[in-house]
Amino acid sequence: MAEPHDREQGPGDSYVAMLVDFARTLRRDGVPVGSGDVLTYTRAVACLDPSDLVDLYWAGRSTLVGRREQLPIYHRAFERYFLDGAPDSLAMARFTAEQRAQLHVDLDVPETERLEEGHDQQLARLGLVASGMQTARRKDFAECTADELAALRRILRTMRLTPPRRRTRRTQRARRGRALDVRRTVRETMRLHGEPAQLHRRGRRLRNRPLVLILDVSGSMADYSRNLVQFAHTSTRTSSRVEVFCFGTRLTRITRELDRRSPDEAMDLAAEAVLDWDGGTRIGASLDQFVRDHARHGMCRGGIVVICSDGLDRGDPDQLAAAMERLSRLCHRIVWLNPHKGDAREFVPTTLGMMVAAPYVDELLSGHDLASLEEFAATLTRMR
Repeated sequence: MAEPHDREQGPGDSYVAMLVDFARTLRRDGVPVGSGDVLTYTRAVACLDPSDLVDLYWAGRSTLVGRREQLPIYHRAFERYFLDGAPDSLAMARFTAEQRAQLHVDLDVPETERLEEGHDQQLARLGLVASGMQTARRKDFAECTADELAALRRILRTMRLTPPRRRTRRTQRARRGRALDVRRTVRETMRLHGEPAQLHRRGRRLRNRPLVLILDVSGSMADYSRNLVQFAHTSTRTSSRVEVFCFGTRLTRITRELDRRSPDEAMDLAAEAVLDWDGGTRIGASLDQFVRDHARHGMCRGGIVVICSDGLDRGDPDQLAAAMERLSRLCHRIVWLNPHKGDAREFVPTTLGMMVAAPYVDELLSGHDLASLEEFAATLTRMR
């Protein structure tokens, strides 16, 4: 029978017990882990995803290890406790075998951190994984293996998308500016008894341009759509003025579904909201719906509209041309990501939808691999 002061243990308490038990394992292996270190570790994990083994690894490595020579001990203890199924480990029921196997792919230990002579083979394997990721950056999403896609999606989570900024009508204090800050200058003059020390200025305030992502999730884009939605999720986490839409035969707004910290949860909610995923393609009808229901009401005024599609359209070309013409007048720039472009510098569109839309596109990029998405992020920042 439980004692009166005992209470039912919640999910958070069980995670804390697991982290404390792991710290106890480190202490037995010779790493001097104090109570303050354990408290810092639990606080760090609370800010991350406690169900992610990679987050647990790096959080513990940053908070529980105080000396460089303790890194090999920490690495071995983490593998034994979380991956190898130690008999006294509390983590085995918490993580699946697939999660533990995935950690070997995602974990990237720098080659300069030599563990011991007995771990040279393991370090070589981790080094191959790291060098493989450099190769996978230039590998088409459609040709990547499941392990490579999982690793690339983890890199996508860390990308930062910075929309370009524009000058607003409002002003703010500035060292240099055309407008004179009369109020501030007068106050300074009164404070100095009628003798102003300098004339204060005001400059135009800068604000991020709105960013609208319209993603093709039809059957012809099946090899790229999930990675593009993952990229869109990263974009919503780094800027507050991002709207995301998906389309196949109809347009669906998924901004709210992507407003989740966990990428997997966001992807599941987006998949439930989009009813025509892996279906047909009607680009013209979808863009026309976007213009009528959203763009006309100011969603993309002064903003950047990014359309991710291969241009395979089964709809009316005239409807697509009219929608693109109206959209080009309502937004600041139109960027089109077409995976068929690949690494070609000179791209001649062969699909009817792409040929109709091309005259209204300001930037045509590929988006077929991780490197092309990084190029798009850099191009977006430079846009004016």
